[in-house]
Amino acid sequence: MTALIVQQKLAQKGLRLFTTADFRRTLGLSLPTAYKALERYAKQGAVIRLRNGLYSLPWNKPGPLTIANALYRPSYISYESALAHYHLIPETVYAVTSATTRRTKEFEAGDFGYLYHSIKKTAFTGYRPYKVGDELVLMAEPEKALCDYLFLVFLKKRALNERIAWRKVDRKKLLQHARLFKPKTFLAWVDHAIGR
Repeated sequence: MTALIVQQKLAQKGLRLFTTADFRRTLGLSLPTAYKALERYAKQGAVIRLRNGLYSLPWNKPGPLTIANALYRPSYISYESALAHYHLIPETVYAVTSATTRRTKEFEAGDFGYLYHSIKKTAFTGYRPYKVGDELVLMAEPEKALCDYLFLVFLKKRALNERIAWRKVDRKKLLQHARLFKPKTFLAWVDHAIGR
């Protein structure tokens, strides 16, 4: 099967991001044949390999936030990426940062870096689907993104950004999210950080 036919079949199914299983089902291939075909098409540039088992079409590649949601699941966009999206920090962010219940991990896919920070399942909340351009991505609400970020500062894994737009933050919501984290001293620390 030619690369062009493969691309057309994937595009007809609306697959901007697809797994090996999606590829196999779409083309009716056995698993070994699907692996070999994907390897061959990736070398030809007909598909882009984002990581093992996750691919996109080169001319219909989704945005980095959509890719971040799919690269490592479960996850949602948070930390500096969400803070920049909501204009809570003025900086441009060059890697997509996400929260996950799995272990902390870092990937490079295409031109972007993707960083996933592990959080407890009890704190894996406060996110919802957001429309970004023409894509739907799972992203933390503003106060949850800030809370996730502040937890890294609390753990001394980040320096506190002195240019956070605190006036845009709903204090009550932020403290509700902080209650989900342990240790309990984090809640008092966040309360103090807000009052700076």
